[in-house]
Amino acid sequence: MPSLRDRASRLRRLVHAVSGRLRWLPPTLSRLTIAGIFLQTGWGKLNDLPKVIGYFKELGIPAPEFQAPLAATAEFACGALILVGLFTRVASLPLIVTMGVAILTAKRPDIHSYSDLFGMEEYLYIVVLAWLGAYGAGPISLDALFARRLERGERPLSGGAAQHGV
Repeated sequence: MPSLRDRASRLRRLVHAVSGRLRWLPPTLSRLTIAGIFLQTGWGKLNDLPKVIGYFKELGIPAPEFQAPLAATAEFACGALILVGLFTRVASLPLIVTMGVAILTAKRPDIHSYSDLFGMEEYLYIVVLAWLGAYGAGPISLDALFARRLERGERPLSGGAAQHGV
């Protein structure tokens, strides 16, 4: 009969084997979730810029006529990049900044303690984006596809675009 230590060791190996096969899941779910959020909010803002500009004016954000379209475009474009896992580490940065500005302007009156901050959607978005920025899009992404092709010595793009340096 196997000892408790042997059973624990086998269980540990099993858990590591299963979790190793599922390493693709957390970055993929994180990307799809955060991308869906930012695609939706960015699209909504792009389609109602006058309202967003007015809201930015109410918040006292400088140059709202510039900042509102910038934030809306960043949310939509970076959300799209993160969705497909392309330039994920770079695309996460403007979204982190946008959420930081949202916390410092629109949400600051609601923050009375750390738990208020930690419970905010915007803060949680920053946490997920920071994780994606640090660890990347994961194995099911265009970033990973291009990295694998580069490691094999292939061009990341094929066809005419690669020949013309696009």
